[in-house]
Formats: sequence, structure tokens, C-alpha cells
Amino acid sequence: MTDAGGRPLAPRELRAWVAFLSAGHLVEHEIERQLKRDGGLSHAEFEVLMRLSIADGNRLRMSDLAREVMISKSRLTYQVTRLERAGLVRRTGCESDRRSVWAELTDGGADALVRVRPGHRRVVREHLIDVLTPDELDLVGDALARVADRLRARPGPA
Repeated sequence: MTDAGGRPLAPRELRAWVAFLSAGHLVEHEIERQLKRDGGLSHAEFEVLMRLSIADGNRLRMSDLAREVMISKSRLTYQVTRLERAGLVRRTGCESDRRSVWAELTDGGADALVRVRPGHRRVVREHLIDVLTPDELDLVGDALARVADRLRARPGPA
């Protein structure tokens, strides 16, 4: 595997990349299955509800929410529309900025989180946390945080 004009990945680099991809996809698949089964939610919808649940007043401006969940504004609009139709989120105008819109967690959204959180935690523990030693957890957490920080520091949309 090579990048545009770059050198091929060395065997250890390729192994790390393929393992990262495989593990990420497989854990994501297990999380999706659990969230659909326990609450009829996608992982993206769960992320939106989680971000709202920890925000001040259980609400965020749509633009801030898009940055928090790291998706485009149009993709977020689609997710919030689905959640709004399900009664889990409501949108309201921002009093201080007429161009802004708030996304707010409803009681139904909070109830949905209560239903899916135990299973979500179980899946994350079973398929990631419990597989790694405490030292490996620290190493993975530090390494992936560095990757994320580098990507966030790039100019332009995330």
C-alpha cells in the first residue's frame, strides 16, 4: 500500500493499519447491532444523543453539535431530523442569534439513552476494554489521541 507518490508501508506499518481498520470496523458493527436491538438507534444517532445529554441544558447549537460529533452540517441535519421525528430531539431557534438553531434532548431522548447505555458499555468493554491490559489501554489511548489531535489541528473542515 502506498500513498500518492509516497513509499510503501513497511510490514509492521501495514500490520498496524490493517489491524486498526479491522478492529475498528468489527467493534463498530457490534455497537451498531446492540444500539439497533436495544433502542432502534444508529451509532451516529447515539452519539448525537450522548453529546446533547452532557451539554449545558441538554442542548447545543447545531454548528457546535456538528463539531462535537465530527460530521458535516448536512449529515447532522439528517440525523437530527430522524431523531426529531422519533421524539428524541427538538430544534428551537436561538434567541441571541436568529441564524442559529438549538438541538435539545427531549425526555424521550433521555429515556432512549437509559435503555441503550448498559448494552453499549457492555459491548465496548467486552470487545475492546477487557481485551487490553491497563498498559495497552494507556498506550492505545495516548496514541489515538495524538492521531486525533493532529487531524483536528489541520486547517479546513474535519
